[in-house]
Amino acid sequence: MSHHLGSPAARRDLRLDISDVYVFPGAAGTVFVMNVNPLSGRGGFHPRALYEFKVDTDGDAREDLTFRVTFGAAYPNGAQRVELRQLSGPAARNRDAEGRIVAQGMTGAECSGTGGIRLWSGPAADPFIVNGVVLGAVCTALASGTPVDLSGFDPTGASNAFGGTNVSAIVLEVPDGVLGAKGIGFWGVTALATDAGGWRQVSRCAQPLVNTLLHPVGPELPDDYDASEPHEDLQRYGRRLTELVTRVVAATRTASDPVAHARRVRDALLPDILPYRLGTAAAFGFTQRNGRGLGERSPEVICSLVLNTAITHGLGSDAAAGAPRAEFPYLPLPVPGGSSS
Repeated sequence: MSHHLGSPAARRDLRLDISDVYVFPGAAGTVFVMNVNPLSGRGGFHPRALYEFKVDTDGDAREDLTFRVTFGAAYPNGAQRVELRQLSGPAARNRDAEGRIVAQGMTGAECSGTGGIRLWSGPAADPFIVNGVVLGAVCTALASGTPVDLSGFDPTGASNAFGGTNVSAIVLEVPDGVLGAKGIGFWGVTALATDAGGWRQVSRCAQPLVNTLLHPVGPELPDDYDASEPHEDLQRYGRRLTELVTRVVAATRTASDPVAHARRVRDALLPDILPYRLGTAAAFGFTQRNGRGLGERSPEVICSLVLNTAITHGLGSDAAAGAPRAEFPYLPLPVPGGSSS
């Protein structure tokens, strides 16, 4: 769900599995969040991995800025050294480029960097809100090209599939002037060093549920999506998404022209990037998608967009595992003993 337990490669080490990303205005700039290690938040971060925040500043679905976070081996108390590097231009797309160090410190503590950049990493309550019954019904309908069957769903008894669970989070706040554009696109990736040298991209994430919708049969989702790049999305996945949405909308009879609607969905979701206009309120909603705030009911938005009809998950923002904090690092405090639900 969303990207929780996304690809086979990510599931082999949940520290590499990006469950969700967010971008919204903070107290001193734009906030980027990457959550990994869903359902527990234990075990910290992989010491041989790159956790990269990708920023497109010119609308070509290719990164112009990369903020790269790396971690050291865990100390006996579980803390890890953390380092943030900034890479610009061609170096932003080169995993062998060194970039420049802009923040250093330890997990669990705020790291103040150069130019007003702030970094924090550690366990937090998962802010994602979804009802598994509803999402499962939508995925079944997509896979089979049949109407969505919600006959067994009781909204009054709905529960959040990730309530009471934690994630490992990385929170980055960047002054708007560093980003170099008013309108940006954002996605997150993890990559792992290989024994043969180089890097293998393991997970990528931007808008919620896109990977799930493209591969609705599950639970074994292929690795190809996570290993690919946003600028490839339309060519690689546009036809598949159009066909899936056309069939299910035709079966549910929610659009007079199912193909035209499916193409609108394709153009709304691909390339898979979170668009955001700096300094504005984040809203992942029905009428606009501008960034993504913590605790938003984004699965309802995505399901309703795909099916061209309102789909409720029966959940409010209070169904999240915890309430966001007003100050940096903004994410809700971890749930004591939080684990798989």
